[in-house]
Amino acid sequence: MLLIDGTWSPAENDGSREIVNPFDASVIATVAEASAGDADRAVRAARAAFDAGAWSTASGAHRAAILTGLADALQEHRAELARLETLDTGKTLVESQTDVDDSTAVLRYYAALSTTDTPRPVDTGRPGAISQVVHEPVGVCALITPWNYPLLQITWKLAPALAAGNTVVAKPSELTPLTTIRLFELLHELLDKAGAPSGTANLVLGGGTVGAVLAGHPSVDLVSFTGGAVSGRSVMRSAAETVKRVALELGGKNPNIVFPDADLDAAVDFALTAAFLHSGQVCSAGSRLLLHRSLHGGFTAELARRADLIRLGDGFTKGTETGPLISAAHREKVERHVAGALAEGAVLRAGGVRPTEPELQNGFFLRPTVLDECHAGMTVVREEVFGPVLTIEVFDDEDEVVALANDTPYGLAGAVWTRDAARGERVAARLRLGTVWINDYHPYVPQAEWGGFKQSGTGRELGPTGLREYQETKHVWRTLDPAPQRWFAG
Repeated sequence: MLLIDGTWSPAENDGSREIVNPFDASVIATVAEASAGDADRAVRAARAAFDAGAWSTASGAHRAAILTGLADALQEHRAELARLETLDTGKTLVESQTDVDDSTAVLRYYAALSTTDTPRPVDTGRPGAISQVVHEPVGVCALITPWNYPLLQITWKLAPALAAGNTVVAKPSELTPLTTIRLFELLHELLDKAGAPSGTANLVLGGGTVGAVLAGHPSVDLVSFTGGAVSGRSVMRSAAETVKRVALELGGKNPNIVFPDADLDAAVDFALTAAFLHSGQVCSAGSRLLLHRSLHGGFTAELARRADLIRLGDGFTKGTETGPLISAAHREKVERHVAGALAEGAVLRAGGVRPTEPELQNGFFLRPTVLDECHAGMTVVREEVFGPVLTIEVFDDEDEVVALANDTPYGLAGAVWTRDAARGERVAARLRLGTVWINDYHPYVPQAEWGGFKQSGTGRELGPTGLREYQETKHVWRTLDPAPQRWFAG
């Protein structure tokens, strides 16, 4: 069902799509497939709701109560949502539970921020004038999310959009819509109870056709998109026709740098997590391991040994450490990257094949893969694979590794491993990345901005800047005792 103008309804022409569990290719649900007409109706409902003004002019406290209520609902339904997320994506149940908790934290953060976002006074230098900068909602926001973190990614967008007073039309990935549907069921109940306009939050399901309507629709004021670079460029082109605001998070090719003075046990362990969490289907995955030449032999051998021990399986089974890729087509794409790397001279140290266990044969599994003797000119090093593939390059000194790490069209995230605090800060400052971890990998908090340099996207999610993405900035000047200027004599 689609949520349009406060009503759950089937898609136009009864369009539908089967949702497949990537663990065993079984059909787990059939959902509505929206048409271009459905997307248009959703945008028009959001436009009418915004223009009516009841939500956009509501107090921060009122909007905060909705977001807090939604956060409470996520925790109340935590087990159900985590189960749906694992069915949908194949990730382990522990990961899905963490995603529910992280989504809850994001909602609570923006609930609190919406009550403290006040005008900024400006010193005019004139005793007879008062000036302030205010932040107002952008308007109708289209929220387009990817398949790897369905629940988390929609909350990253939905929370600041609603906190700022916007109305929204959300479109999750057509591959993994189940937790977004459940989230909007919970949200709809809260908005309805609070008397919000019926078109405040709309949900349409479907693929590229629906996304294209949202990106190009003249009544959409902002598009927030997370996904691949090709689709992101298409969104930008469509949005340019009406010069609407665009926020893009397009992934990365993220360097994980290890100096010889690092804690090597920790560095090996985190290199595995960085590359193979959720089978590498993470925009910030540490898929490029940059090792000091003196570490190369021993570090690589231990990394490959441990990669071969990673337990693949059903996300609901205790002991499973990582799950399948999202689809058969995506697995084939990753396998082509591996074959291409070997053809270009990479050396396979681990994985690179499908598992042989009988219980995994129906799913979209690929063994965690370690490719050695790589260099920056290889396709596998330059293009985002988005799978369980780790490439290894070597360096000799600090300047060289900074140049290698920055030699990529992307700039999302990366890490530096060293016991030398000054070196860690120095290298972090030189890296053209939106997030740099020192002696860690993957942590984030709602209070800190997330986003990338270069082709990793535009704008930021999370943090105070994440709220500003969904706001227009207005300067309001008031003269207290106006008098004629007589600038023109007549």
